[in-house]
Amino acid sequence: MLVAQNITFTYIEKAVIKGLNFSVQKGQNVAIIGESGCGKSTLLKLIYGLYNLDSGQIFYNDAEVLGPSHNLIPGVENMKYLAQDFDLMPYITVEENVGKYLSNIYPEQKKERVDELLAMVEMTEFAQVKAKYLSGGQQQRVALARVLALEPDLLLLDEPFSQIDAFRKNALRRNLFRYLKHKGITCIIATHDSTDALSFSDETIVMQKGEIVRQGDSKEIYHNPQTKYVASLFGEVNELLHSDLFDLEEKDTDAAILVYPHQLQLDLEGKLAVTVKQCLFKGSHYLIVAAYQKKPLFFDCPFEIEHNTDVRLSLL
Repeated sequence: MLVAQNITFTYIEKAVIKGLNFSVQKGQNVAIIGESGCGKSTLLKLIYGLYNLDSGQIFYNDAEVLGPSHNLIPGVENMKYLAQDFDLMPYITVEENVGKYLSNIYPEQKKERVDELLAMVEMTEFAQVKAKYLSGGQQQRVALARVLALEPDLLLLDEPFSQIDAFRKNALRRNLFRYLKHKGITCIIATHDSTDALSFSDETIVMQKGEIVRQGDSKEIYHNPQTKYVASLFGEVNELLHSDLFDLEEKDTDAAILVYPHQLQLDLEGKLAVTVKQCLFKGSHYLIVAAYQKKPLFFDCPFEIEHNTDVRLSLL
């Protein structure tokens, strides 16, 4: 179990992490999402012990995580951290990179383990290729296999799929998180991709300007984002007034509501009147960008709509 208690960290004079409190249970997959510069990557480095905390404490399995001022070699036993720079050795092969920290005492077992991991990240055919000849996405897959070689108890991943094309990413993501669940490996992933949170994470931590603004079940946060900032991390979102969609009675308050594009539908009797400005093909549907009160409004539609068409919408 990982526990962070009121942790704070400052770069020079700017506080990057501000009094965070959270815990992660064994075997959980937790996503950390937020805008660039909100402190996601820094938080992972603090958990791994790469920086010294200004205040607060981090405990992993009841032992305090201490930074470089307390350890000659920073890092925590049974914990692995995959940074965005991969840190591969360029002049040795893919196979050698993955097996770098595995014992040579039992060569057959070592080869079996390396082969298993290369198959998981779909890099078997590149086993004898030197790392310097790989693309960025291929290097990222090899780096992922390497951090799993010694099978950590806790895995910290910083944008682990950022350079991998969509075709490979989807399969790799399924393979990886299925493997982690099967092995009971705890995972914390800092990501910009909402799929990592919604499809594969048990819980999501939402960060903004070094603080945690939401934490909990990933689906609950999506369905009840509470703020436009949180909702926008999952895609386009509209901020409307209750009166934009419904007739108000005297007792009603005209509160603001957040509406995702898929929650709006074409309706000849709808109260929300907009003008179509752009149609973006998304494969299974079109994302329509419309104008409403001189602001953009987004809704999904199964077919394309001509530019400058006036339509009416209602809430599904």
